[in-house]
Amino acid sequence: MIVRWGLDELAGLLHELGIGRPFLIASDRWSSLDLSAAGRWGEVPTDRIDDIGAAAEGADALLVVGGGSAIDLAKAVSAATGLRLVSVPTTYSGAEWTAYFGVRDPRKRMVGGGGGAHLAGIVYEPQLTLDLPRAASGGTAMNALAHCAEALYVQGRNPEGDEHALEGTRLISGSLPEVLADGSDLGARTTLLRGAMHAGAALAAAGLGLAHAMAQAVGGRYGIPHGAANALCLPPALRFNEPVAAAEIAVFGKGLGTDDPSTRCEQLSQLAGYERLRDLGVPEDELDEVAEATAVRGGAKANPRPASPGEIAELFRSIW
Repeated sequence: MIVRWGLDELAGLLHELGIGRPFLIASDRWSSLDLSAAGRWGEVPTDRIDDIGAAAEGADALLVVGGGSAIDLAKAVSAATGLRLVSVPTTYSGAEWTAYFGVRDPRKRMVGGGGGAHLAGIVYEPQLTLDLPRAASGGTAMNALAHCAEALYVQGRNPEGDEHALEGTRLISGSLPEVLADGSDLGARTTLLRGAMHAGAALAAAGLGLAHAMAQAVGGRYGIPHGAANALCLPPALRFNEPVAAAEIAVFGKGLGTDDPSTRCEQLSQLAGYERLRDLGVPEDELDEVAEATAVRGGAKANPRPASPGEIAELFRSIW
């Protein structure tokens, strides 16, 4: 993966990759950007993967500008068409680092997913995050923090992932409160984006755990933003894993500057505006079903402590 910083580096990156006719996937929010492209798709999210593939015929790559939903959409098209993908992330989700994806319909409900995207490059531009709403800033940053936490104890843990996870934790925990206090602070935004970059690299190196499995299941069912779901699901997952991963979670806590990392993550989640699942429209009487769906996800299976559907349901109730 080739990584560059600054939108003015995009043209050089495309040239380095031998890309001359990229097809752009970006919502109308980014229509003012001066990007040279062979064509453009603006409906994000969407499940019209085949239609986008047809529209991209004749292009030699895909270029996506946006957050996790846009990047996941572009990854789905990349997998379907074989086109290489260059991402310009505008949130802290880390989706640009993994070849797997979820497909959401225009109502943001999860309707499918898969893997096999052809990742080629990433360009980070902090200026593009300045207008990111407070809730999305906090939610996607908490998603990134969950990448760091889980990389330290999931089954795929490795030294490279640990290094990225620890650096990401340090950068995110230090800058997120500043960004939430003043979203126009470019310095804090830049630090947070660098932290999210390391978090995404940790995710790619090590994989996901129970917190993400919970967030994916509840978010996909009710159309909840993935960041919001992760913000709520990370603290109970940390507490659940404490009996078997106390040392690893303590290392994560050191990066956060605390000896109680689950409570600190809870505080950051609340600072971002996320307190309970009920506030996001999740019905209490369906938590058992969501728990059943969580238990079969890859993140739950890679978790260091096996979690039964009943145990997962109790974790959901603790944040309902």
